[in-house]
Amino acid sequence: MPKDTVHIGLLSDTHSYWDDRMTYHLKDCDEIWHAGDLGSLFVFDTMQQLGAKLRVVFGNIDDHHVRSETEEILQWELQGIRFCMTHIGGRPGRYAKGIRNLLNSIRPDVFVCGHSHLLKVQHDDSFGGLYINPGAAGTQGFHQKRTLIKFSLIRGSVSQMHVIELGDRRKKP
Repeated sequence: MPKDTVHIGLLSDTHSYWDDRMTYHLKDCDEIWHAGDLGSLFVFDTMQQLGAKLRVVFGNIDDHHVRSETEEILQWELQGIRFCMTHIGGRPGRYAKGIRNLLNSIRPDVFVCGHSHLLKVQHDDSFGGLYINPGAAGTQGFHQKRTLIKFSLIRGSVSQMHVIELGDRRKKP
């Protein structure tokens, strides 16, 4: 029997970095989604140890080891909500090459991507769904704050979405 509530942790662009704050915030999640640029299988293995269902796509920095365990694009349905996730997606109004066609063909309710290191959650009328980029959880890049997003699916609705700030990019715990 499907659960009425599914707790999701969403992150991207870890670039081989993991710290105890990520573990703390993700440990109670039913599913962990990673929108690419894991950087190493160490990150994948660490997420697996948390015991949640993983949905992971590879990013442009990921080597053949990471790519052998992940996909370029994932599409799935959960509680009647259609999801699509890839690493390089662009953003509403400026989608990456091929993404507009993907969104038009599958019409997801929620489109998830990473790559830009720019946290953004926005409804996009152009495909009729929610766009989510969780920013970057790692320490490499130009972002100032490391972030991830947590939300719940409650009886077929995206609910209780909140951004978790993991600290400054330059300061390690």
